[in-house]
Amino acid sequence: MIGARVINGGTVPVRDIPVLGMEAFRAAVIEAVRDGAGLAAYFGYPLAPDGAVAPPGGGAAVAGGRTGGAPAGSAGGGTHPVRLVAVLTWPMAGGCEVVATDPGESFPALTPDCPPAHWFEREIAEQWALRPEGHPWLKPIRYHRAWRPGDAWGRPPGTEILPCVTDFFRVEGDEIHEVAVGPVHAGVIEPGHFRFQCHGEQVFHLEIALGYQHRGVERALAGGPDPRTPHLMETLAGDTTIGHSLAYAHLVEGMTGVKAPARALAIRALALELERLANHVGDLGALANDVGFLPTASYCGRLRGDFLNLSALVCGSRFGRGLVRPGGVRFDLDPARLESLKNRFEPVARDVESAVTLLWRSSSVLARFEETGRVPRETALALGLVGPAARASGVERDVRMDFPTGFYRFLQVPVALLPSGDVFARAFVRWLEIQRSEAFIRQVLAGLPEGPCQADGPVVAGSEVPLPPHLLGVSLVEGWRGEICHVAVTDGAGRFGWYKVVDPSFHNWMGLAMALRDQPISDFPLCNKSFNLSYCGHDL
Repeated sequence: MIGARVINGGTVPVRDIPVLGMEAFRAAVIEAVRDGAGLAAYFGYPLAPDGAVAPPGGGAAVAGGRTGGAPAGSAGGGTHPVRLVAVLTWPMAGGCEVVATDPGESFPALTPDCPPAHWFEREIAEQWALRPEGHPWLKPIRYHRAWRPGDAWGRPPGTEILPCVTDFFRVEGDEIHEVAVGPVHAGVIEPGHFRFQCHGEQVFHLEIALGYQHRGVERALAGGPDPRTPHLMETLAGDTTIGHSLAYAHLVEGMTGVKAPARALAIRALALELERLANHVGDLGALANDVGFLPTASYCGRLRGDFLNLSALVCGSRFGRGLVRPGGVRFDLDPARLESLKNRFEPVARDVESAVTLLWRSSSVLARFEETGRVPRETALALGLVGPAARASGVERDVRMDFPTGFYRFLQVPVALLPSGDVFARAFVRWLEIQRSEAFIRQVLAGLPEGPCQADGPVVAGSEVPLPPHLLGVSLVEGWRGEICHVAVTDGAGRFGWYKVVDPSFHNWMGLAMALRDQPISDFPLCNKSFNLSYCGHDL
């Protein structure tokens, strides 16, 4: 390791982060990933003349839509040079490594030798008007204007980039045809565009275009923390409220040295596992629905609601909003509420077992799940997949085990693995995780620590409290979709000069594209649901 070392939830002074030459930076990241490191984050931020993060500047408001963000040259970028930062995770060492470089207006892309950098470098090109030379498919990722003058595609400053005027990969040949799906879909679903290159029913290539949900959240976080920051964290991806708010709380606590009490850590872990249960159960029901197996589909829809109602019992919100804050939690579990939670949890867990077991006993379901949408282990590793999608391909990665924080230091959750990488594996890994989350919750409820649920100190009273200046903090949480990474860099005033969020969907969308290779196009809904990735979590 040649970078600055930092533990999960820890910090490092910005001045202690090695700033390598571009070639050395490129070689260091590529070698680390080849040696088993994960590329948790890879991003740029504007650099002030003194080497610190440039202040956000005037106006934090960010326009919505595909062209979200202020015009080039305004707050958050301007003409400042850009520093690139890579956060590498080392599961065997239980820590992270941070390296940086100042690349200039163009730099040799990492992607040809480090595929997990593919999505990140497209983002860097779009946001900061830097060109990663040699990138195999360089195009916008969210379709907003660059935050610096010009853009990486050679267009004049301020040019609007829309999906309809960008190129899609095309396969040419006799009997090849193209199928376009979305961005508007049937039912209540977020927008995303899918472009299939097909030969008859067989999919040769799927290209995924996102950005329709882009809200400019990272730009809005710059200049914080402020009273709005917790709300932004809880709505980064609404079905991952606890995961993202917990990552933020860990990060702020690491920067301030605040220690959340043991009771708060237990309630946080309880809420995170309830969030995992609700979403995994809902996904299994949706998968059953996609193959027309109505018994499990019907039951799991109701049972998902039961788990959401348990979250509401904890804090008053079915999605966990308002619960997690730096320094602890805002709602305690009094004896009566704790007893009610225990009594209501067990019947739901029993019903889940009955409903889901029906799936594995149905030969028609297994025939549709097995060998469908397979992602081999080597592909999952090469793309840097995370969460259940990675574990279903035999990749043993779980933040709760590799980089434990909070109550996961006291109670461990065994990693659920399957090797086949198909829809069946992605479904069954969810079932294994459901059982292990249920066992974890039973242990928490049986031995909830006594004491306060909030730490003393100003950080708890309000999120507008400044943080220590010139620090970089890293926080990792295993959300129900996989690894969540938050990285913050504070300026000289102790405000967020830049805040980077990497939702697990950012890593995994390319995995869905690979799952459709050589599959019949009719398998797309099933493959898509087996990943169940977030549009808004990607389109920050």
